[in-house]
Amino acid sequence: MTRKELCSRFGMVLQDTWLFEWTIEENLAYSKDGLTHEQLVEAARSAQADGFIRTLLDSYNMVLSKGAENISQGERQLLTIARAIASDPEIMILDEATSNVDTHTELIIQTAMARLMKGRTSFVIAHRLSAIRDADMILYMENGDIKEAGDHDELMKQNGKYAVLYNSQFA
Repeated sequence: MTRKELCSRFGMVLQDTWLFEWTIEENLAYSKDGLTHEQLVEAARSAQADGFIRTLLDSYNMVLSKGAENISQGERQLLTIARAIASDPEIMILDEATSNVDTHTELIIQTAMARLMKGRTSFVIAHRLSAIRDADMILYMENGDIKEAGDHDELMKQNGKYAVLYNSQFA
């Protein structure tokens, strides 16, 4: 398997967004060659980004500034989710994808991520446990070591470190 083929099987949404000084459409298309405008719009809809994109002066043709500072952090995150959806990877890696946004935006992003993860293997790294509550398997780790494993209900019944952390966030 070539490196390019291997990379095409993975999609990532990271805490720190990386967008280019290109149009929004070019940023969305970066993930995969040959995507049509309609496919990119559908990916943006799935990521709940289409609505805000259409309110921008040039919509999908708006050029992002350096660091994409001409849109909000939550909008940047939605664009990276849309780009990942457009790439249609087999495996998703989500690393603290909602840590830099407010609670309202986090709920929007979580809805988009749920669509993104559907039907594929996903690795979610998160301190906000709301992002992983519905996972099939949760690994609670400390210093790189797995301390507890199971789904949310199993870990809550164990009443261990995951349960303490969960209760500290939601009790």
